[in-house]
Amino acid sequence: MKPDMFKQPVSILVGLGFPAEIRSVMDAYRHLVEWPASLRDAAHSVALKACSAALRGEIEAETARGLFKTFAEKHDLLATETNTIAVSRLRRDRDPHVQ
Repeated sequence: MKPDMFKQPVSILVGLGFPAEIRSVMDAYRHLVEWPASLRDAAHSVALKACSAALRGEIEAETARGLFKTFAEKHDLLATETNTIAVSRLRRDRDPHVQ
Protein backbone atom coordinates (compact mmCIF):
# COMPACT_ATOMS: atom_id res chain seq x y z
CA MET A 1 0.00 0.00 0.00
CA LYS A 2 1.26 3.47 -0.87
CA PRO A 3 2.16 5.58 2.17
CA ASP A 4 -0.51 8.21 1.44
CA MET A 5 -3.38 5.68 1.19
CA PHE A 6 -6.02 5.63 3.93
CA LYS A 7 -6.74 2.35 5.70
CA GLN A 8 -10.43 3.07 5.13
CA PRO A 9 -11.78 5.64 2.64
CA VAL A 10 -13.83 8.64 3.70
CA SER A 11 -17.13 8.67 1.78
CA ILE A 12 -18.33 12.18 0.98
CA LEU A 13 -21.11 13.68 -1.10
CA VAL A 14 -20.05 15.72 -4.12
CA GLY A 15 -21.80 17.58 -6.91
CA LEU A 16 -25.52 16.88 -6.78
CA GLY A 17 -25.17 14.62 -3.77
CA PHE A 18 -23.37 11.72 -5.38
CA PRO A 19 -21.08 9.72 -3.09
CA ALA A 20 -17.34 9.70 -3.74
CA GLU A 21 -14.66 7.85 -1.86
CA ILE A 22 -11.61 9.76 -0.72
CA ARG A 23 -8.99 7.00 -0.55
CA SER A 24 -5.74 8.86 -0.05
CA VAL A 25 -4.10 12.00 1.27
CA MET A 26 -3.76 13.22 -2.33
CA ASP A 27 -7.50 12.73 -2.95
CA ALA A 28 -8.29 14.71 0.22
CA TYR A 29 -5.75 17.40 -0.70
CA ARG A 30 -7.28 17.82 -4.17
CA HIS A 31 -10.76 18.13 -2.72
CA LEU A 32 -9.59 20.76 -0.22
CA VAL A 33 -7.72 22.78 -2.86
CA GLU A 34 -10.85 22.85 -5.02
CA TRP A 35 -13.07 23.93 -2.11
CA PRO A 36 -14.50 27.42 -2.83
CA ALA A 37 -12.48 30.20 -1.22
CA SER A 38 -15.63 31.82 0.15
CA LEU A 39 -16.44 28.67 2.16
CA ARG A 40 -12.97 28.10 3.61
CA ASP A 41 -12.75 28.18 7.40
CA ALA A 42 -10.53 26.97 10.24
CA ALA A 43 -11.51 23.31 9.69
CA HIS A 44 -10.53 23.63 6.04
CA SER A 45 -7.21 25.26 6.93
CA VAL A 46 -6.31 22.58 9.48
CA ALA A 47 -7.24 19.73 7.11
CA LEU A 48 -5.32 21.30 4.21
CA LYS A 49 -2.21 21.82 6.36
CA ALA A 50 -2.44 18.23 7.61
CA CYS A 51 -2.71 16.85 4.09
CA SER A 52 0.27 18.94 2.99
CA ALA A 53 2.29 17.67 5.94
CA ALA A 54 1.29 14.06 5.23
CA LEU A 55 2.30 14.40 1.58
CA ARG A 56 5.73 15.60 2.76
CA GLY A 57 5.94 12.63 5.12
CA GLU A 58 5.86 14.78 8.26
CA ILE A 59 2.72 13.18 9.72
CA GLU A 60 0.87 9.89 9.20
CA ALA A 61 -1.78 9.56 6.50
CA GLU A 62 -4.30 8.45 9.15
CA THR A 63 -3.80 11.71 11.05
CA ALA A 64 -4.61 13.66 7.88
CA ARG A 65 -7.59 11.34 7.28
CA GLY A 66 -9.01 12.14 10.71
CA LEU A 67 -8.71 15.88 10.16
CA PHE A 68 -10.20 15.61 6.66
CA LYS A 69 -13.11 13.61 8.09
CA THR A 70 -13.65 16.30 10.73
CA PHE A 71 -13.74 18.92 7.96
CA ALA A 72 -16.25 16.80 6.02
CA GLU A 73 -18.45 16.34 9.11
CA LYS A 74 -18.45 20.07 9.82
CA HIS A 75 -19.62 20.80 6.29
CA ASP A 76 -22.19 17.97 6.16
CA LEU A 77 -20.30 16.18 3.38
CA LEU A 78 -20.12 12.71 4.91
CA ALA A 79 -22.08 10.14 2.95
CA THR A 80 -23.96 7.73 5.14
CA GLU A 81 -24.12 4.06 4.28
CA THR A 82 -27.84 4.45 3.54
CA ASN A 83 -27.20 7.19 0.95
CA THR A 84 -24.58 5.07 -0.80
CA ILE A 85 -26.92 2.08 -0.99
CA ALA A 86 -29.84 4.19 -2.23
CA VAL A 87 -27.77 5.82 -4.99
CA SER A 88 -26.37 2.45 -6.00
CA ARG A 89 -29.86 0.94 -6.29
CA LEU A 90 -31.20 3.96 -8.15
CA ARG A 91 -28.36 3.81 -10.64
CA ARG A 92 -28.84 0.06 -11.16
CA ASP A 93 -32.58 0.58 -11.77
CA ARG A 94 -32.01 3.27 -14.42
CA ASP A 95 -28.86 2.04 -16.18
CA PRO A 96 -29.17 -1.35 -17.90
CA HIS A 97 -25.37 -1.58 -18.13
CA VAL A 98 -24.84 -1.52 -14.36
CA GLN A 99 -24.97 -4.98 -12.78
